Amino acid sequence: MENELIDLKEFNLSDEELFSRIDNSAISSEKITAPRYSYWKSVARVFFKKKINVILLSALAVLVIFSFTYSLIAGFDRYENITNRNAQLLSASEAFTMFSSNIKWIFGTGSQGQSLFNELWQSTRISLSIAFICAAINLTIGIVLGAVWGYSKKIDIFMTEVYNIIGNVPYILLVSVIVLVTGGGFWPFVFALTVTGWIGIAYFIRTQVLIIRDREYNLASRCLGTPIMRITMKNVLPFMTSVIVTLAATEIPSYISYEVFLSYIGFGMSEASLGKMIQAGQLYMNTAGKEFVFWIPVVVAGFTTVVLYVIGQNLGDASDPRTHM
Repeated sequence: MENELIDLKEFNLSDEELFSRIDNSAISSEKITAPRYSYWKSVARVFFKKKINVILLSALAVLVIFSFTYSLIAGFDRYENITNRNAQLLSASEAFTMFSSNIKWIFGTGSQGQSLFNELWQSTRISLSIAFICAAINLTIGIVLGAVWGYSKKIDIFMTEVYNIIGNVPYILLVSVIVLVTGGGFWPFVFALTVTGWIGIAYFIRTQVLIIRDREYNLASRCLGTPIMRITMKNVLPFMTSVIVTLAATEIPSYISYEVFLSYIGFGMSEASLGKMIQAGQLYMNTAGKEFVFWIPVVVAGFTTVVLYVIGQNLGDASDPRTHM
């Protein structure tokens, strides 16, 4: 077999580090030169190696930045043309003719004469805010509590009973009742999605922790008297990085789906949101020439959830150290 030449530049080490004199001591002679390894740099390298990830991440960044900046700068007034019946349900060309060639009329007008373009980005900003806030709250509580739940046998007995009670109540039904009682405002809606949304995440993390909690390094830490919380945060959770990222990939788009579905059936937001737009537009989904009122928010909601899911899944794969070889 022919010997292959190795390019030493790939090790990213200086000549002094690669070739240096050592004395006759046993310690110096046993040192092995190895390339520097950075976990997150390796994650980024694997993730951005796929062009589709770069394209989807760029599209998502544009969507998020534009929805937050434009909606805050331009604002949105649902009732700006409510007294003008001729301004209702206009196509883009008709809106340009009646008003002006302003970008706010590029999607036409809604049932109350409002700008669909401005309403779309206002709704997207609110739906994304709900998704990110709910995911952050539920993931934080679920991951920390689930890790302790799986590591402490005393907590395991109590939390298993709590899960058996709450987990058997349909999540959508529970959220619908809470929204009906507290109202459809932004923070009441966040509360409804997070009051029990963490329990499923905690149970999933608990199951993962049970697999690794009795490994040798964890047993050694317990024998040395290390507190459970420290073992959880230093030994257990870092080992589950790829699992947590994959879990987040499914959680973030799911809250957009919940918001859209609940608004569609009448239990959603009282403010502008993608679900609220879809609910208002369903009356015109089969009306000739007016279908755009329904399909525009549907396309944006579908695109956002799919992109978030695909990016999250690919990031979860890149977070697995086995893909860094």
